[in-house]
Amino acid sequence: MPSPKKTYHAPAVEKAFRLLRRVADADEAPRLSDLAGQLNISKGSAHGLIGALLSAGALVQDTKKRLSLGPAMVELALKDRTYLTLGLRAQPALDKLQNTIHETVFFGMMYPWQALIMAASEARNPMKISSQPGSTIPLLAGALGKLYLSGMDDGQVKEIIKEKGLPAYTPASIADEKTYLNEVARVRSTGYAVDRGEYMSGVNALAVDVGDHYRQPLALWVVGFSGSLDEQKIGRIKDEVLAAAFRLGKDLGADV
Repeated sequence: MPSPKKTYHAPAVEKAFRLLRRVADADEAPRLSDLAGQLNISKGSAHGLIGALLSAGALVQDTKKRLSLGPAMVELALKDRTYLTLGLRAQPALDKLQNTIHETVFFGMMYPWQALIMAASEARNPMKISSQPGSTIPLLAGALGKLYLSGMDDGQVKEIIKEKGLPAYTPASIADEKTYLNEVARVRSTGYAVDRGEYMSGVNALAVDVGDHYRQPLALWVVGFSGSLDEQKIGRIKDEVLAAAFRLGKDLGADV
């Protein structure tokens, strides 16, 4: 009779994955003390695991020591075919919107502290904004940062501003906290964020929420030179962009 197959156990790895899953499943970002109690491990063990995971980028920690999944976890997940196909599935919607508004349209995922472009439909005019799928941009740049932070309360936004600052990419970048908070509040009420040359001089953008995919927020954004994508055009196309994002979220099965 053959002997039963032995299973190799790596306790540290098992604890690390239990900890990561607990962070991912939490309704509110947990602290070390919360995790130690929930996982029935000592604070010393939890502290060591968290330190290693922070160093690897698998976790990130805010100024109040609350933990969230880090960029390394998202980047690994994005190599999975399920994530890669999101861009392919979104492409027809981007092409349709681009043919309507005649500006470059991007689709991607937002995570601390970057946004990943997963699909793009470039405007056909010679003077256009171009960036390839797989490229990343700083999350707090322009419209995407306002959109991302609009899902948080003002207290959380202030903490992030204190920790990360308000980068001055151009002379138009918003450096005043109160003004920035007012912009984020406007996004909450209107459902869309606008960049007026704040990330790249002479370039405007309009960003809207698509929903969440496995708790990672998705966004659709339109980018163009200010001579074409001016305030008047943004006002004309915003409803079309919002409607396209809503339809796309439903098609992708995103949580809205």
